[in-house]
Amino acid sequence: MIIEMRTYTLQPGTLAEVEKRFGEALPIREKHSKLAAFWHTEVGPLNQIIHVWAYDSFEQRLAVRGAAMKEPGWPPPIREYVTAMQNEIFLPAPFSPPLEPRQVGPLFEIRQYTLTGGAIPGLIERWSEKIEGRQKFSPLVGAWHSEIGALNKWVHIWAYKDANERFSARAAAAATGQWPARNPPGVVIRQENAFVMPSAFSPIR
Repeated sequence: MIIEMRTYTLQPGTLAEVEKRFGEALPIREKHSKLAAFWHTEVGPLNQIIHVWAYDSFEQRLAVRGAAMKEPGWPPPIREYVTAMQNEIFLPAPFSPPLEPRQVGPLFEIRQYTLTGGAIPGLIERWSEKIEGRQKFSPLVGAWHSEIGALNKWVHIWAYKDANERFSARAAAAATGQWPARNPPGVVIRQENAFVMPSAFSPIR
């Protein structure tokens, strides 16, 4: 499986209209493959939408996108509001849950780490030993590493009911002494996070 995460930066004040237009056009796109998730940023880089698609392979992605682009009404008419676009392809870690519709939010934290070259396999091994215990405190939505786009990137996404649950879950996990899965010094060279909220049509919400 491959996972495509597309991040669009919007003009301020246009989010509601963009989500409306995207949601109206989505049934046309979903004739070919289903949307996995659609979020907008609440804390972090503002005025961004993030839509996530899962494919069986690169070949399927190309075929699906090619067929969708031939459909009248797709892509949605939002170009006038988009100021920047970013596209990344990720591979899921062995313990990453399937991207299936579920209600586990509505607050999602997207944490993105940039690692030194060659460090992803070791991180996955360390996480594999401890991730089950961490998920006792809050659901893991995804754990992916980059294949195309920014390289050596590790993305993990967690779901919470609200910000209070996020703080309490992280504190409880840390209190076990088993989390976080510690990395050797110098392995992680950059960290970012954002809180995002789902659109009304997001399958993961």
